[in-house]
Amino acid sequence: MKTLIHPTAVIHPHSELHPTVQVGAYAVIGADVKVGQETLIGAHVVLEGTCEIGARNHIFPGAVIGMEPQDLKYVGEPTKVTIGDDNLIREYVTINRATGRGEATVIGNGNLLMAYVHVGHNCLIENSVVIANSVALAGHVHIESRARLSGVLGVHQFVHIGGMSMVGGMTRIDRDVPPYMLVEGNPSRVRSLNLVGLKRSGISADELQSLKKSFRILYRSPCSFAEALQQLSQLGDTAQLQHLYRFLLLSKMPGRRGLIPGKGKPALDEDL
Repeated sequence: MKTLIHPTAVIHPHSELHPTVQVGAYAVIGADVKVGQETLIGAHVVLEGTCEIGARNHIFPGAVIGMEPQDLKYVGEPTKVTIGDDNLIREYVTINRATGRGEATVIGNGNLLMAYVHVGHNCLIENSVVIANSVALAGHVHIESRARLSGVLGVHQFVHIGGMSMVGGMTRIDRDVPPYMLVEGNPSRVRSLNLVGLKRSGISADELQSLKKSFRILYRSPCSFAEALQQLSQLGDTAQLQHLYRFLLLSKMPGRRGLIPGKGKPALDEDL
């Protein structure tokens, strides 16, 4: 099957496109770009630098992927962008390659990045993440699988956003968002569990109940952070509780941003 490339597209002869790839009008694809099967590349898309894109992605018009990072530390060292399979990358999304020799900006599988999303250098977006319009991710942001980010918000560099969390629109995210939580406001606060997302995920009633107990311990009790972790460790050994416990523990490690606090003045804030 012949590759379907619009005659106005500019494709470097050293690029590697699977024969089933379709390329729209005036797209530009550089020498070090590899694109997997059945990926659709829209009009005016730019793919530059070392860029590896998997199968069945749909990249909409005007997206720019693989350009140099917006980082003054970058001095031309070889870095890349890696994108998995089955992603929807909407109009005018920008994804910068990494800073630091051999480093990568990584997008996993099955993600939806809506129009005008910016993914900064060295970001890691796992799988089945939805990021709404006009969200800006600074460098080194890590978003775990099945998180949801509403529109028109900014995420500070080095922030981690936990799996199956939900961030409300126009929220300023300058610290870590724990898994399974709903965060909203400016200043941002943990408001509740992401109950809608958890129920849609098919979580069992017992697993949901254990997360409700963990939420009350973390954000509605007077205990300290250390005491809250101790109580969490005694709630059970479900996969969700184990993940939440590890995430909270790692949030205190050097290089992490600390945790988004809860509303009011819970004891967790004392340790931040």
